[in-house]
Amino acid sequence: METDDPQAGNIYTPSELNHEVRIHLEAGFGRVWVEGEISNLSRPASGHMYFSLKDEQAQISCALFRSNTYGIGFKPENGMLVRAHGRVSLYEARGNYQLIADSLVQAGEGLLRAKFELLKNNLEAEGLFNEANKKALPGFPLRIAVITSPTGAALRDILNVLQRRWPLAKVRVYGVPVQGEEAAPAIVNALAAANRHGWAQVIVIGRGGGSLEDLWAFNEETVARAVFASEVPVVSAVGHEVDFSISDFVADLRAPTPSVAAELISPDQHALTQSLTVLGSRLQQPMQYLLQRLSQKLDHLGHRLQQLHPGQRLLQHRKLLQQAWRRLQLAATRIVPERGRLLQNLARTLNAVSPLPTLARGYAIVTDAKSGTAISSVQDVKPEQTLITQLRDGRIHSIAEDIDDTSLSDR
Repeated sequence: METDDPQAGNIYTPSELNHEVRIHLEAGFGRVWVEGEISNLSRPASGHMYFSLKDEQAQISCALFRSNTYGIGFKPENGMLVRAHGRVSLYEARGNYQLIADSLVQAGEGLLRAKFELLKNNLEAEGLFNEANKKALPGFPLRIAVITSPTGAALRDILNVLQRRWPLAKVRVYGVPVQGEEAAPAIVNALAAANRHGWAQVIVIGRGGGSLEDLWAFNEETVARAVFASEVPVVSAVGHEVDFSISDFVADLRAPTPSVAAELISPDQHALTQSLTVLGSRLQQPMQYLLQRLSQKLDHLGHRLQQLHPGQRLLQHRKLLQQAWRRLQLAATRIVPERGRLLQNLARTLNAVSPLPTLARGYAIVTDAKSGTAISSVQDVKPEQTLITQLRDGRIHSIAEDIDDTSLSDR
């Protein structure tokens, strides 16, 4: 219960009260941005910076310590419109309510620069920029997804380069707005769709040049995390060569412009043709040498096969047969008459000693029927012996019954 009695309840000292108020202030507020005009600017020898930010109705004291002054990128002056980022606190020694700033940017583009650097530092600390997380791009992509404005110059540049360098590739366009409040969510959804479809081998995101505010969709944290989460390699091509976006740092490859992105992801068909021609020539030389060597070997084997072929031997034997036949014909014309004359002489000699003329005159030749032995004496004949009597015109088989050994000369 509240009481006006100074003896009742807790009694604070100024330091205790200021300490409690500071704790409540710092616990009740997160980090905030405060925009106002610089006044009462002070730069003591310590390197810290003290000033007030004011508008038409009020002001707040600010402190920017030396460690946070190096990256602000401009020289603060009284009357300059700036935005300070920091935490609300209380300077307990004097009871002054103040803002402890950790960054200071000029209002307008300066604020975007500060937000850019802050997000860049945070994502880098998380490891989203690490080279170890970068995915390799395909060397010869045949299916390319492009996330950009369907009516922008960036898309025309990409298609023209691909048509010239690598017409084999098919392109699927995911049309999105590339600036304004709707741009970042649309880009995130397009990245998710390209991964979900599983068609593309590489994704190109980007747009043509513009102011920092125009390019800001590609600096949004949601876009950066969507690029990092993509399973398909992502090439970021935002703005011109001097422009850098958070997407550039997170992507697997950063291209200075959309045209360069198309060149980086596509092989040059003319260079490939020249390379293939060179490789073909280099391959043709050993192939020609091999073919020549094999051709010579084939000729050699063909010659050996021809020598061993039966047709070759038949030809040789045919020639030998023809020669033998000619020799036989020559011999026949000479030997046959000679042998004919010899045969005639032998026939005359045989006829002279042949018994046939004798048989024709009435004589006979008697032989043993069993042995065929000629019998010239009765002494060679036994009773009951079977005899064969050869006459001029036939044979007589007879059995010896009566043997008379009286010779003609005894009669």
